[in-house]
Amino acid sequence: MDATENGGAAEGIVRTEATIVIALAILAALAVKIPALFGLSMHEENAAFYARNISLFVLPFLAGYFVWKRTLGVRNCLWIAAPFAAAGVFVNVFPFEPEAATELLAVLHLPIALWLVIGIAYAGGAWGDSARRMDFVRFSGEFFIYYVLIALGGIVLTALTMFMFNAIGLDPEWFMQNWLIPCGALGAVLIAAWLVETKQSIMANFAPLLTRLFTPLFAIVLLVFLGSMLWTGNSINMEREALIGCDLLLVVVLGLLLYAVSARDPDKKPGAFDIFQLVLVASALIVDVVALTAIVARISEFGFSPNKVAALGMNLILLVNLAWSFWLYVRFLRGAGSFTALERWQTDYLPVYALWAGLVVIVFPPLFGYV
Repeated sequence: MDATENGGAAEGIVRTEATIVIALAILAALAVKIPALFGLSMHEENAAFYARNISLFVLPFLAGYFVWKRTLGVRNCLWIAAPFAAAGVFVNVFPFEPEAATELLAVLHLPIALWLVIGIAYAGGAWGDSARRMDFVRFSGEFFIYYVLIALGGIVLTALTMFMFNAIGLDPEWFMQNWLIPCGALGAVLIAAWLVETKQSIMANFAPLLTRLFTPLFAIVLLVFLGSMLWTGNSINMEREALIGCDLLLVVVLGLLLYAVSARDPDKKPGAFDIFQLVLVASALIVDVVALTAIVARISEFGFSPNKVAALGMNLILLVNLAWSFWLYVRFLRGAGSFTALERWQTDYLPVYALWAGLVVIVFPPLFGYV
């Protein structure tokens, strides 16, 4: 009888959580339509407004989900709400010039800064605990995988819907562009987070498997890339697109490193996968130095600009992380240090990314004249 009652109570909790998540997903989906009530419809002339505010339409609801689930008090709620309110003011009050580089940088960096706020809510007021920060890293990786899977399903759904309605002579493009795609994309954020929270046993096996698959592949790609540079004598193209691509590669490598660290048993002895990790970090470190050299050369030739300063700052931040990670990994493989030290370094460094992103959002626009 007790087991039956406990089972019924557990099912009730699951149903309650599912109801709250679905309600928050609907609210996030509808939030993106609120500006249209004030004349800001989803047309090309308002694209900049929606780009600036896209994370503000959904991340507060995700934070609200964790606030509810972790039963946070009023004080913590206020601390979590304050950054969202401040972000909304900054990105909408700044007088950006049309197609301003600082506006694009704000669009790209605001979600990164606010993701730290999500982490604080996720940690349930225990952000100072390294283990909780590592749990958030693990959650972030699994959330990304779930969201991509949902997005792929959404693409299939959209294509089939277009096909079916076109087959009967109706054009659903307006509905797709203005309702299904934007509302579905934002609502899926809540659903993906909920799936990670409730289906951890599945993703706990799947996500590390992907990490173990792609870590050696990326290590090989970087080694071939560096070998090609030495063989041909060619350096990284100093054009902006090439530098952005290089930085994206480094960010992916960092993501693989973070998730691999979060998924590894710290008490396990070093193995072949750890050697691949070290090779990956070392290769990324060299690529970062080469990219920094190209950025400095570009600045010396053309002067400072918002994009170049943002790239310089990000590469320096990545350089510090990769360099110290390399050193800690070497110590671990030699038996002179613990894997826990590498874990703690990664979690302690997380606020640096958010602080830099916040700096780009708040300081760069007035510093560079909103251009």
